[in-house]
Amino acid sequence: MGSSIKAANLGCQDTSYKIKTKNLSYRLPYPINKFNCGFSRERRKDSYILKNVNCEARPGEIAAIVGHSGAGKTTLLDILAGMIPLNKVCGHVLVNEMEMNAKHFRRISGYVIQGEDLFPLLTVEETLMFSARLRLYGEIHKVKARVREIMKELSLEHVANVRVGNASSGGISGGEKQGVSIGVELVHDPPVLLLDEPTSGLDSTSALQVAFILKAMATNQGKTIILTIHQPGFRILELFDQILLLAKGTIIHQGSLERLERRLRQSGHSIPRHVNVVEFAMEITEALEVDTEEESETENDKTTNTNPGNLEEHSDNPIFMNTIANEILILSQRFCINVFRTKQLFFSRTIQAMVIGFVMGTIFTNEPNSKNLKLQTQLGFFAFTLAFLMSASTEGLPIYLQQRRILMKESSRGAYRVCSYVIADALIFLPFLLTVALLYAIPVYWLVGLKREILGFLYFSLVSWLVVLMANSVIACFSALVPNFVIGTSLLGTVLGSSFLFSGYFISKEEIPKYWIFMHYLSLFKYPFECFLINEYGGDGKNRRCLIKAEGVCVLYGDEFLRNRGLRRSQKWSHLGILMSFIVGYRVLCFLILWYRSRTATK
Repeated sequence: MGSSIKAANLGCQDTSYKIKTKNLSYRLPYPINKFNCGFSRERRKDSYILKNVNCEARPGEIAAIVGHSGAGKTTLLDILAGMIPLNKVCGHVLVNEMEMNAKHFRRISGYVIQGEDLFPLLTVEETLMFSARLRLYGEIHKVKARVREIMKELSLEHVANVRVGNASSGGISGGEKQGVSIGVELVHDPPVLLLDEPTSGLDSTSALQVAFILKAMATNQGKTIILTIHQPGFRILELFDQILLLAKGTIIHQGSLERLERRLRQSGHSIPRHVNVVEFAMEITEALEVDTEEESETENDKTTNTNPGNLEEHSDNPIFMNTIANEILILSQRFCINVFRTKQLFFSRTIQAMVIGFVMGTIFTNEPNSKNLKLQTQLGFFAFTLAFLMSASTEGLPIYLQQRRILMKESSRGAYRVCSYVIADALIFLPFLLTVALLYAIPVYWLVGLKREILGFLYFSLVSWLVVLMANSVIACFSALVPNFVIGTSLLGTVLGSSFLFSGYFISKEEIPKYWIFMHYLSLFKYPFECFLINEYGGDGKNRRCLIKAEGVCVLYGDEFLRNRGLRRSQKWSHLGILMSFIVGYRVLCFLILWYRSRTATK
């Protein structure tokens, strides 16, 4: 089924890569126990995940890393993929006999991690198409041809227009999702492909199908393929050229399946019928002694045609395939599709804004020509408006957290720049949040009986738009910072609650203790709240507005009310600048956090 796979014209398949490790050891940073500082020598010894690992993967072959859970399979694969900083590793990782340049190697290789880091609302073809546009040179028709070729190779043509889906929304099968994950990493035709348990969670037929595809790639395209696998069936094992058997972080066998069987028999073990050779070897690992000299002499008899200088030659290639402008365009298109297909985000937000606008309008309704405006009621309306507009954006937090995982993976492989992601995300929400702001402002402004001026309505709508944009920027920033949804919602609740408290609605600026006054100026609610007040009560001459009358005499004008609160009409526009600085500032902070994460994250 995978025999039809041919080498693609795109990419860097002129180069073959041999991956080798020498005396590789790795352990997690040891946590200091303050109650047992000087008596932890034995525990430090046990903290090694990998110990003196010597292995080799050659072009045109599949090297399978097998072993019990906790043997160090995924850790070894992460190191070979350049995902764990080499300065934290003892020993050497060589690519074509040269020290690995992890940053460059991640860009010319493909790494399929365990789990579903795919957009569930995109179709199979869209998923591969966006990945190809981000990682390939050339005109669009060549990119489309590459995507069609990959779908044919991975037997995905029949689900090309089906959404990937997830556990809650259905979609394609588990085997097909695994094929899409592999396809995403194959679009740029990497000469090295690494896969973390590609058959995990699949039935035997689907697992064998994936193994056949990988074998065809190795044989026909000369790719170096390294994978981890937990419990391979016998038919799958026959497709592997090398078996790397790990036990407690040490390689106890590297070589062919036949050689492993021969070693077991020479050790005096009789392999029972219908028992998998690898599973049997995992059960009696103590009988297999590591003989590195024998392994080296036997396995290195095979010669591999690799060019040691090829890695250096390709390091002169541009780091990214697209300009920043093209990356923003492609990412914006992908964001747009996801936003419009996320019903709970798009339709619920628009309907919610419209319904709440009408409900609020009927609750706070007031005749514009009434003798006494309900001042405190209108102040409450402005405060609730801000609370609604700010809190309604928190539902986007889980979506941002999902996108962050995909961003970390794609940016680490050199698909695009982090700044392109942040800019595209900000741009795509501009029209969407403008729609939300208008759907809320149009009914509520006129029903509540605010100033009957078109300029006043436009200013109210503008401030509402800036508020939801600011809230969106805050959500994006905190989604980049927090580790999970629970902590994110707790932290956001704290920030929004404290901003509301210090906004000046509950307690005036003069009454706030001096040591808390900085919170008043940092409040996300202060500036839009004051914008609403200035817009509604500002005016002089004929435009002066009487707020309270007693016996036919106005006792409080709008401009007096604003002066009592320390507000000036000129702040109507300066506060808009502060709101925009909040929007830009939180986006910049989001970029810095994501950039730092992408630089330091190991997975």
